[in-house]
Amino acid sequence: MKPIANIFTKGSTTQISVAVAILVQKGQYLLQLRDEIPTIVYPGVWGLFGGHLENGETPEAGIERELWEEIGYCPSDLTLFGCYGDIRVLRYVFHGCLDVPLTALSLQEGWDMQLWGVDEIFKGERLSDCSGDCRPIAQPHRTILNDFLRIYPQNC
Repeated sequence: MKPIANIFTKGSTTQISVAVAILVQKGQYLLQLRDEIPTIVYPGVWGLFGGHLENGETPEAGIERELWEEIGYCPSDLTLFGCYGDIRVLRYVFHGCLDVPLTALSLQEGWDMQLWGVDEIFKGERLSDCSGDCRPIAQPHRTILNDFLRIYPQNC
């Protein structure tokens, strides 16, 4: 993909570009419990790893950078699954196999990370050992995961 501007303005609406990753290990999906900071998007809920693209950064370079920053790991086989956009955000969604144990990851951003089973994803919420309560998946990420599971029911 070509490098893109990370912020687009159309009239009074600003759209940002982000890249997120669906990381799969033996039929389970790695999710991050976002920090409980009121000023961030989707505070205190589960979501995919990833983040904003820097100006001029390709989505591929952006997701690789974000994964290294957030968990100290990036799969070598990331593939574009699709793009999801709304009036505020354009999400480039990649997927790949998580072929290291969770203990090999170093959570640098977020409150918790856990592997989720398919049934838990469809349920849409899960207990976090760190928060001590059940937290939902951010709605856009739940939609992405549900779409992914319909297309790729067996993965990694």
